[in-house]
Amino acid sequence: MKGIILAAGDGTRLSPATIPISKILLPVYDRPMIYYPLSLLMMTGIKEILVITNERDSDNFRRTLGDGSQYGINIKYAIQYVPRGISDAFIIAKDWIGEDCVSLILGDNILYCDNIDTILEKASKITNGASILGCHVSDPRRFGVIEFDENNSIMSIEEKPANPKSDCASIGIYFCDRKASSFAEKLKPSKRGELEITDLMNEYLKIDELSVTVLDNDSKWIDAGTFDSLLSASSFIAEQEKRLGKKILCPETIAFNKGYVSKEEITEWINNNKKSEYYESVRKEINH
Repeated sequence: MKGIILAAGDGTRLSPATIPISKILLPVYDRPMIYYPLSLLMMTGIKEILVITNERDSDNFRRTLGDGSQYGINIKYAIQYVPRGISDAFIIAKDWIGEDCVSLILGDNILYCDNIDTILEKASKITNGASILGCHVSDPRRFGVIEFDENNSIMSIEEKPANPKSDCASIGIYFCDRKASSFAEKLKPSKRGELEITDLMNEYLKIDELSVTVLDNDSKWIDAGTFDSLLSASSFIAEQEKRLGKKILCPETIAFNKGYVSKEEITEWINNNKKSEYYESVRKEINH
């Protein structure tokens, strides 16, 4: 399976903080926001990753992540020149995806729970169809809402409904087979002028090839697209790391723990960076 991080938004809700830089590169606690979706893909076992950015911020993302070799993975880049919605990512990435299954994650999604790696690995074990993650939220009108029947099977997914049929939102992580690009190419723009991801998932639902994993109440999902949620995300990460005494959702430690890089390789990467609390924490953990 390959992975896509969609990081092409303008971040207008976070202006003026996003005037000089993409919101996906704003700091969440002690590292750029994009480290978190990258970590989730790496925890899933994905090592081939495409980062889709807007034209203005492309160079900044390349400077931030490079080619991924420091993490033992391969990172490529593409540009979404016109903001045409989430499903457009599968069209942009069509040749890169090829015949592989693919996971798409939004760049401002932060997700964590004690068994998050197990949840992601299980959701990614698709060979046919699509799989999504759901989470109970207090204001489902802001999200794509999943409707269930009495057997907890998906009946529908509706984008930002005025009258939600449940409180379960489809969060920004999707696992799809190779049909995703061809389905996306057949979609018509919504009233917002976008190729909606809910419409793409409904294509899988029509052929009975869509499954969902609903996260429990111990899971923490943050859509870091507002100032309050950005602050909440930083506080959550800081508190969890202090509680656990280790880094979480950290590409360096994930790469080391999964065997993507050796201790010598990650130590060299740390030594090549200026001394900071972040890298000192990573050094301490890998030498524990």
